[in-house]
Amino acid sequence: MRIGMALSYSGGFKETVAELADYEKAGLDIVFVAEAYSFDAVSQLGYIAARTERLEIASGILPIYTRTPALLAMTAAGLDYVSDGRFTLGIGASGPQVIEGFHGLPYTAPLGRTREVVEICRKVWRREPLEYRGRHHTLPLEGGTGLGKPLKLINHPVRERIPIVIAAIGPKNVELTAELAEGWEPIFFMPEKAADVWGPSLAAGKARRDPALGELDVIAQAVLAIGDDLDDVLELGRPMAALYIGGMGARGRNFYNDLARRYGYEKEAALIQDLYLDGKKDEAAALVPRELLERMSLVGPEGHVRERIAALREAGVTTLNVAPFARTHEERVRLVERVRELAA
Repeated sequence: MRIGMALSYSGGFKETVAELADYEKAGLDIVFVAEAYSFDAVSQLGYIAARTERLEIASGILPIYTRTPALLAMTAAGLDYVSDGRFTLGIGASGPQVIEGFHGLPYTAPLGRTREVVEICRKVWRREPLEYRGRHHTLPLEGGTGLGKPLKLINHPVRERIPIVIAAIGPKNVELTAELAEGWEPIFFMPEKAADVWGPSLAAGKARRDPALGELDVIAQAVLAIGDDLDDVLELGRPMAALYIGGMGARGRNFYNDLARRYGYEKEAALIQDLYLDGKKDEAAALVPRELLERMSLVGPEGHVRERIAALREAGVTTLNVAPFARTHEERVRLVERVRELAA
């Protein structure tokens, strides 16, 4: 099981990167950089590539709407080059709030667009003349000046198949991911519910999967803290869970709320959303089920954490993306060392 870490996009990035060498020595395998409506992820990933030697780097995620498929492919090839083949392209559809609100682009056909982005990226990396006829992307462009012609990437990529990870939680999107991608990154992963919620979608996608892709890398996220009397750490997850379940979307169009309902928290999900959208964020956070916080975290005595890692492995997780929580940098490094040992 690989050990990963997601870097915060809200501040302190340079300070965190300065500490990555210690995490690298502690056994950290891969680091993810998100791109929401923050600093872009690409410049920061290039910075990390220059400051590390072994550590794999990944976007987690680049939205499929905000760059053309060819630019996504060029960017991935460039990051793979400056990192000497250490880059993973994490992509996802994001959501209407970000895509329409921040970027001013229509949030349409996320499944079809994702498939076409993956197919076009792989053509670019193989340095094929870029000809593509899809429902959402046509290359070269038809119409316009009429001067477009099929071009191939000038540079020779380090690898002609850069790993692609897709962030997905909806049934059809998970099925698509299992068919096309090297990796799958869900959110709020509960190992006890994973088979019921996602099992049929994963099976359907894998039935059409090209064997050359290898086994699907399943990337689960979890807060990490080892010790006794850590209820306060667990409780820190409430506001974030409430934000996603209650506030990331509108009524009837919130993927995270839908996931909470599929986990069996229909009543709680409805109340959290009502309260959050009414501006009662604290009340909404108080209703996040304790069981949800516990089962998607690695917080508690070492024996408990070991059991949770075993449950994640049993549910198919192959990359554990941890957020180590401790008072000092040294203690956080030790947490990474310890989880590396527990996951071995």
